Amino acid sequence: MIRRPFSKRSLPALVVLCLAWSANAARAEEDDTEALAKKSQNPVSTLISVPFENNVNFNAGPRDRTDDVLSIKPVIPVSLTEDWNLINRVILPIVSQGSRMPGQDRETGLADTTYQAFLSPGESEKLIWGGGPSLVLPTGTDRRLTSDKWSLGPSVVLLTMPGHWVVGTVVSNVWSIAGDNRDPGVNALNLQYFINYNMKGG
Repeated sequence: MIRRPFSKRSLPALVVLCLAWSANAARAEEDDTEALAKKSQNPVSTLISVPFENNVNFNAGPRDRTDDVLSIKPVIPVSLTEDWNLINRVILPIVSQGSRMPGQDRETGLADTTYQAFLSPGESEKLIWGGGPSLVLPTGTDRRLTSDKWSLGPSVVLLTMPGHWVVGTVVSNVWSIAGDNRDPGVNALNLQYFINYNMKGG
């Protein structure tokens, strides 16, 4: 076998080739990271996720107390056909509510649970959407944390993902359909918007 000695002239070309390969690999990894970040921010993506959201409400109630709401929102997508997905979303709110009258202590526990089912196209171009029912279950662990009503209504999600952005909204309205007649009826509109910008590299 004849072995040819390594030529020093080949070294610059080899270095350029390695640098180009590294750059392409890094760019592909950045693209994959951003795509994963966008999927995790999309309420109707096909990614199983368990996002957490914490909101602090100041000056709440007649005594201007501070309330804290930690919402656990597991999302489980199910592929119905090649063209349609069913996105199952549950909202479990853990609430710490300040006193509403003298002599009353802070109450912490689980509030009413919301289940949403979004029917969404498997492939969407510019506008991503989903729609379906929203059901509220009276799971509150204390009278102060529940409506004591079963409520039902429509819910819709709309979003778009231009460039590094993820912009959208989730809208729902529920009305009470069953529960304790001694409690007032429920007619609750909820509108939540989100605007996310994904930095380079995720």
